[in-house]
Amino acid sequence: MPALIALSRFIGNTFAVWVLLFAVMAFFQPSWFLPLTAWIVPLLGLIMFGMGLTLKGADFQEVARRPLAVLLGVLAQFIIMPCTAWLLCQAFALPPEIAVGVILVGCCPGGTASNVITWFARGDLALSVSITAVTTLLAPLVTPALIWLLASEWLPVSFSAMFISILKMVLLPIALGLITQRLLGERVKTAVEVLPLISVVSIVAIVAAVVAASQGKIAESGLLIMAVVTLHNGIGLGLGYLAGRLFGMSLAQRKTLSIEVGMQNSGLGAALASAHFSPLAAVPSALFSVWHNLSGPLLATIYRRMSQDSEKSSN
Repeated sequence: MPALIALSRFIGNTFAVWVLLFAVMAFFQPSWFLPLTAWIVPLLGLIMFGMGLTLKGADFQEVARRPLAVLLGVLAQFIIMPCTAWLLCQAFALPPEIAVGVILVGCCPGGTASNVITWFARGDLALSVSITAVTTLLAPLVTPALIWLLASEWLPVSFSAMFISILKMVLLPIALGLITQRLLGERVKTAVEVLPLISVVSIVAIVAAVVAASQGKIAESGLLIMAVVTLHNGIGLGLGYLAGRLFGMSLAQRKTLSIEVGMQNSGLGAALASAHFSPLAAVPSALFSVWHNLSGPLLATIYRRMSQDSEKSSN
């Protein structure tokens, strides 16, 4: 078991490398990964089950302790990224399926990887975990509503179908994880130690499946989608930081808000796109997963060097 835990930590620390490697492999050898398309939704459920295993009462106590900071993070998440997605779709005159895919990933809650990146960036980890937890729990209502509001001009969107899908993909697995944690108590700790391995394998498989299923379309429009995804992520990271500064947050909290806003639950985006639209609509989520797992650690390295002295001088 110690060897498995060590492997899990190594895989978790090199997450970006594996996502990029398997995305490239899936592009050049799509036939190897096409069978994984049937597993996209179960794999996302596995990731959410893992999140349920790790959630603690303290994560929600933070909401009561600092409600305004958490509320700002939640509002920034669900305003900045969806609106940025819509504006980019208009600016680039994206085809309908790609536009819906970009908006879809923009309307998703924060990704669990944001918590690790926040820790590395010396941000406010407790605030990061709370914002991720709250946006994830709100996702069944907020995400379908935003997609319906912003994406309906391109393709028909069913709020009720998406609501039910997110309940099944997100809330049900999280609830099962919480129940399992309650029933097994301390015995869950060993499972939690290997969660990074399970999460990385699941996300890598989802990305590879989406890339394999849309290899031809990516070859045709991949550069355009990648440009939009890069801008989307960069604008989210930048505006998240500026929002924190505007509302007088500390340096650690500004870092947290930047990372929480800029890093999305792209696995959920890919699963929803595959279930309700088309493989092409899932491509922005897959490419977002590749990109934000590269940009996040890079930005965290820069944030890590920002000292408390810079915080005092900026206030």
